[in-house]
Amino acid sequence: MYTEIVKIIEGGLSNDKEKVVNYATVLANNLEKQGEFSLAKKIRSTLSQKKGSLTSLDSLSTRPVDSESRMEIVEISFPQVDANKIILSKYTHEKVFSFIESYNRRDLLLQSGLNTSNTLLLYGPPGCGKTTVAQLISSITGLPLITARLDGLVSSLLGSTAKNIRKIFDYASKRECILFLDEFDVIAKLRDDKNELGELKRVVNSLIQNIDSFSENSILIAATNHQELLDPAIWRRFTSVLTLEKPQKEDIEQLLHVILDGKSTNFLFIPKKMEHLQNALLGLSHSDINTILLNALRNVILSNRDCLTNCDVLKEIYLHKNHSICNEDCLIKYFMDNGATHKEINESMQIPLRKIQGISKAIDRKEM
Repeated sequence: MYTEIVKIIEGGLSNDKEKVVNYATVLANNLEKQGEFSLAKKIRSTLSQKKGSLTSLDSLSTRPVDSESRMEIVEISFPQVDANKIILSKYTHEKVFSFIESYNRRDLLLQSGLNTSNTLLLYGPPGCGKTTVAQLISSITGLPLITARLDGLVSSLLGSTAKNIRKIFDYASKRECILFLDEFDVIAKLRDDKNELGELKRVVNSLIQNIDSFSENSILIAATNHQELLDPAIWRRFTSVLTLEKPQKEDIEQLLHVILDGKSTNFLFIPKKMEHLQNALLGLSHSDINTILLNALRNVILSNRDCLTNCDVLKEIYLHKNHSICNEDCLIKYFMDNGATHKEINESMQIPLRKIQGISKAIDRKEM
């Protein structure tokens, strides 16, 4: 099996697609013989999905670089995303899939005299799924995702930044793809900002010109956490604009079920406990919630336990918000405020019942 893995790596490094496919097939066959049916199936599925992608990679092989640093200014990927595991609000879900439908049926729209919708601006707080939405659209459409690298794109020589923008758009125009401009505000700032140099304003002008001439057969997605910094002319270049917000209670419930699917818990199907956890997680981003739950699961596994408890999750939420436990009494109070019983706190955290009861009495006397 290790021989096949080495050969696959060699084939990838030498751009020998046939070698990669042949040895990946051998690997899948060997895994199947060893009873690793799930992994073998995954390899076969990936090979099947990537047949078109392997051909496309030839035209993507020579990537543009910054002339000063010689750093590549784009990354290419073919994301495989399970849409059922992406939690979006009802409105956001409808808007994303409407955008995909508009692109997939653009010929019908053009025949009806309507312009296609192939530019999408995403904005909202960090960790709320902007990159995930770009990956989802790439996965569903089958288009390669070309992500602009801001560390290579923005050159210390300001004139080179405009040239790099042009290079990226020229590169993306050679094939049907999704061009993804993350941290978009860096290159699309207000042109009347008195603190910016004239050269940076020319960068925005160059960006606008490139967006205007972007191919209708490809998709342009831009994302920012600072939409207030964008130049007004930039907004007008996007046919679709979508806000991605922090999840609401119903979204948090779905996130908990998706992330903890198949895991043993003491709360997932108990409405009262779920209500408390949803309230405790409210105000956090999708990424924050994912991190909290995965940290809680790791701690359960490392402590040789089988069941994830509400206290395990509450402890990680407390640590996420406070970064440390300086006062155990405050932690116990936090557990109680979020619906944990004395017994649950005792069993999950190994805190003596006498201490928990003492804190409870202090709370009743309003001493805490």
